[in-house]
Amino acid sequence: MKLVKRWLIVGLLLATVVFVSACTRTHDEGHQTQEAGHGMDHGMDMGPADETYDLRFIDGMIVHHQGAVEMAEEALLKSIRPEIRQLAEAIIAAQAEEIDLMNRWKNDWYPQAGPEPMAYDSTSGTSVPMSPAQIAAMKMSGDLGAKDAEFDLRFILAMIPHHQGAVDMAADALDKSQRDEIRDLAHEIIATQQAEIDLMMSWKMDWYGHSGH
Repeated sequence: MKLVKRWLIVGLLLATVVFVSACTRTHDEGHQTQEAGHGMDHGMDMGPADETYDLRFIDGMIVHHQGAVEMAEEALLKSIRPEIRQLAEAIIAAQAEEIDLMNRWKNDWYPQAGPEPMAYDSTSGTSVPMSPAQIAAMKMSGDLGAKDAEFDLRFILAMIPHHQGAVDMAADALDKSQRDEIRDLAHEIIATQQAEIDLMMSWKMDWYGHSGH
């Protein structure tokens, strides 16, 4: 994992934000975002700490990361702000690397698992293949619209809850996984993506004001 490299990228982006007080206020706003319905309510329940928990976490986080990469790639095509473009590049690089890492873990730890991502079925208490609707909910991605004056706002408003979903999933893994590799990744996801949430919240306040308009 290239945690130091990613922190350097995030640190450079944070240096562009000149008012520190905004970052302080965003911490509470981030919790309000989670309470408003983001995170584990979006089909992200990984289920209990059973023998296939880590498989479900890996599959869920890979799909979730793919959604972030898709939105970041769209931002590279449509945003003209260097701050957004630098963040998008950091997201693509880091999350693509984590996807590769988790795919290797899946192959090593669960060689009998199929290519389809697995999810927890609370009715049967077993792991089942994700439905298309579950995959879409896990990705939390979509068309961010035209390359217009409001694109960056739409990107920020979409990526903040997306990152919060990853933070929630990582926190769940810290509660339930016994593997050091999963726990180390969870710590990294929480640290980096919370920093990026704070950064985007400060941009939202700086560029669009408290109302987001």
